[in-house]
Order: sequence, then structure tokens, then C-alpha cells
Amino acid sequence: MVVAYDFSGFQIEYFQKIIDVKRDFYEILGVSKTATAEEIKKAYRKVAMQFHPDRNPGDKAAEEKFKEAAEAYEVLSDTEKKAQYDRFGHAGLSGAGRGGFGGGGMNMEDIFSQFGDVFGDDIFGSFFGGGRARSGGGRPRGIRGSNLRVKLKLNYEEIAKGVTKNIKVKKYTSCTTCGGDGAKDKGSAQTCRTCQGSGQVRKVQNTFLGQMQTVTTCPDCNGEGTTITSKCSNCKGAGRVYGEETITIDVPPGVQAGMQLSISGKGNAGERGGAPGDLIVLIEEEAHAELQREGLNVVYDLHVSFTDAVFGTNTEVPTIDGRAKIKIPAGTQSGKIFRLKGKGFPNVHSNYEKGDQLIHVSVWTPQHLNEEEKAALERLSDSPNLKPQPEKTEKGFLIK
Repeated sequence: MVVAYDFSGFQIEYFQKIIDVKRDFYEILGVSKTATAEEIKKAYRKVAMQFHPDRNPGDKAAEEKFKEAAEAYEVLSDTEKKAQYDRFGHAGLSGAGRGGFGGGGMNMEDIFSQFGDVFGDDIFGSFFGGGRARSGGGRPRGIRGSNLRVKLKLNYEEIAKGVTKNIKVKKYTSCTTCGGDGAKDKGSAQTCRTCQGSGQVRKVQNTFLGQMQTVTTCPDCNGEGTTITSKCSNCKGAGRVYGEETITIDVPPGVQAGMQLSISGKGNAGERGGAPGDLIVLIEEEAHAELQREGLNVVYDLHVSFTDAVFGTNTEVPTIDGRAKIKIPAGTQSGKIFRLKGKGFPNVHSNYEKGDQLIHVSVWTPQHLNEEEKAALERLSDSPNLKPQPEKTEKGFLIK
């Protein structure tokens, strides 16, 4: 975008680069990070009312803000996703909730299907006909399944390179006998006669302002739109059974202990055709026998003998990828740090950033000497070259 101003014959142009940056979810809903679940819900309802398509017909900008608010509410109303967002922001949600690490890209059907109950029974439903019902369908069938949480322990090599894991999870799965609807057969599931399958009951009242329409959940089918006359013998009408499922988890390189991966639809199956919950995978790190992790860096403590520190030597050190040869120069002091560039962990949020391996050198002081060894060292103890003579360029322990 170019903005030009003319001052005394001189034209000054200002160029503004428009960058596609996601807005903060709390800012979108107008709440603070300490807002309660009820406050977040009320804030979403307010924003959704303002930008609802029925109030702004043909307004694409309003429609985008309506979708933006729904995406914000989808994350902030979910305890797991909210914790992930609070910790890592939008970067921590890349792919999460839809098969990987955040979300995005909701359409109108998603919004009315998932959040129609948020504004279905208030003034939204009164003036605009109940949101989802106006889009040509009833409320979602059944009860959504709950989320599941599992722990996944990874070693350093798996964390550095990424890994695909197949794990067995005890959970509710959709009943294969009835297909998840809970009915004995197709003839046993009927459209609710009270709401005609919409899941909602409308009532028109005459007030001094004129007629006002209210929308409530159908009391006969509990908003599902169907009633079951004969239940499935396998699941007893629940539409799900308790069992086990093998789930494939793709872990990206660079994850850290405490991070969570959200796999959409792999939680408990919903009741009577309800949407399944999500699987929350909590990352744990398996301790390495020789290495330690410090952020993206890997740390190794190398102990060298007094003579090797004096004369120098070549040695091998363990790394995430195996072993690497390094050179210890003559005169190496205890506390020296050698760096192996790029031998650390990758940044889970970046394809380019990678840590290093830091090698801390400790000169080992012998504790048990025989008489001959003691005599040899005593003869050298008064040598001026063996007296400590630190250089000014050498950093102290606290500075390091």
C-alpha cells in the first residue's frame, strides 16, 4: 500500500508492507489470559453475534471475522489446546487438533456443527433462526467422545531425527455391529417426530415488540434429531464399545519433554454417532547414559588425564549420531569448552535452527599414587613451568 503526501511541492511516499500475521486469540475475543471458561464463552458469543453472516449478508470481511472468532474459541475453550497456545503461541499449534502440532481453516459448517449450542438458545437463535438450523441441518448427532492422554518416552536419537511410533491405546471405539448409531437395525433409528430431525424446537411468542422466536433443544431426542426404538445388542444403544486400537503417531524432530501433540479424532469414540475426541500425547525424554540436554544443545563432560592435558591428545566423544573424534590441544586447561557445530537438537518450530554439542573438559587429578609416581612428581613440583600462570584472556568459572 502506498500513501503519498504533498508538502510545498515535495511529494513524500510511505510504503507499508502488508504481512499476513495471525492475530492473538485473546485479542480476537477481547479477554485476558486469566479469563475463565465462562468468560471466554460469553466473549465468543458476543463477537459471533456481531459478525454473524445473517446479520452481515454478503459481507466477506464480517464472515472472515466470524471464522476467526470461532477458531480462537476452538482453541481457548479446549483445556489442552489452550495450555499449548499459552506456552508456544501460534507456532505451538501448527497442525495440532487436526492431526499434528494447531488448527486453522474452519468453514461455516464446522462452526455451526461444533459451536451451535453456544448461541443456539439465546438472542442469536431468536433473531437469526438458530444458526445451524438455517444452514439446512440439525445439531450434531450423539455426544462427543472425551479426549485421551498418553505419555510417549523418546530417546535422544528419536528426538533429534523425528520418529513414527505405533502405540496401543485402551479406549472406546465405534461399535462395528451398528455402525456407531446405537440402533439394532436401520428401521430402529427414526427421525424425531417432535423436531423433524433438526434437533431444535422453535416457539413463537407475541410480545409488545411483536413476535419473538426462541429456539431450544428438542426434549425428546436431546438435540440428536433421531430416536431409537430398538437398541443394538452389542453396544446396548451407546454406539461404542470399550476396546483397543493401534494408533500411529508421527513425532516431528526437536520435541522436548513437556510438549504435547494433539491427534484429532483419535480419542474416545462418541456416543450414538457423536464426534470422537482427540488423543493428547505428552512427550517424555529418556535419560542418556553419557549426554545431557540443555535446550537445543547437548552437553558432554570429558575427563582427561594430567599428561594428556599437558601434551595434547586425540580422543573420541559420544554424540547423538554416534561417536566423533576431537583433538585436545597441548596445554588444555580444566574448564575448557569445545563446540561441535550442529551436533545438537533441531528446533521443532524451525527447519533451519539447530543446536550444538558442548564438550566440557575436566583435567582429572589422580588420587592414588605409588611411591615411584609420588617421587617423580615431587622432583617436578618446584619447576617454574608447573606453577599456575593463568593468562588474562582466560575466563573464570563464574564468567563461563
